[in-house]
Formats: sequence, C-alpha cells, structure tokens
Amino acid sequence: MTRGLKTGKFLLLATVLAAASGAAAQEPDKAGVAIELSAAEPADGACKLSFVVQNGHKADIGKAVYETVLFDDQGQVARLTLLDFQDLPAGRLRVRQFQFPHTCADISRVLINGADTCTGDGLPDGACSRGLMLSSRAMELAG
Repeated sequence: MTRGLKTGKFLLLATVLAAASGAAAQEPDKAGVAIELSAAEPADGACKLSFVVQNGHKADIGKAVYETVLFDDQGQVARLTLLDFQDLPAGRLRVRQFQFPHTCADISRVLINGADTCTGDGLPDGACSRGLMLSSRAMELAG
C-alpha cells in the first residue's frame, strides 16, 4: 500500500540485479554493498536524494559508480544517470547526496541497474554488484 503527502506514492529503491539480490537474501553473512535510500528532500525546485551506503567487504572500494534510473509519477523513465558514490571504506557507513532537476513529487521510483565502475585492491570480481542489498526508509514524498 502506498500513500504520500500529496502524490500518494512512496519513493522506492529497486534493483534489476534479481539473481544477485536473491543470493544475498539466502546468505545474509555474505559480504557486499548495502545502499539505503534514506531521504528525499525538496531543494529549490529540485529533489535531493540522500543515500546511506556501507561497504561490507574486507577491502576498501576506491570508486563505486552505479547506473541509476529515476521514474516519473506516471511510471515512465525520467532520467538514466550514473551516480558516483566515490570511495567506500571497508566496514564504514557513508552518506552520499545527489540533486536532480525534478521535484520529489515527480519521482516515483529509483532503480539501480548495477555497478558501472567498481575499483579497489583486493576486491572480488563483481564486488559492487554481487550481494548488493537495497533498502528504502518508509518515507513519504514531500510535494
């Protein structure tokens, strides 16, 4: 059930890495990257999205860039973009914010297609995609 302040929608974080996400759900102790959509705030006619990110690997990620899709309030693709989460130290939380030229009420869903770039010494292959855990705080969009 989705209910919002003015739009009647929650902002959701989703992934198309279904196989990788399913594997992570079966092996909760497996190292991976966790991304939580923490907040969506209006910012001068734009929308600022805040993410909390944790690198669960034993090695630092030097650079993590994710291909991300924003959907409009009609469910259509509004923007396909790359979000640079920068460096992600092992076992540490990081907050990353991105601003988009859409109102928050015009964004219904955020989809992470997968990692475009993932670098770091000692990382296993697919470190930013395999075991990727996505979540979204139960929040309503401000209109």
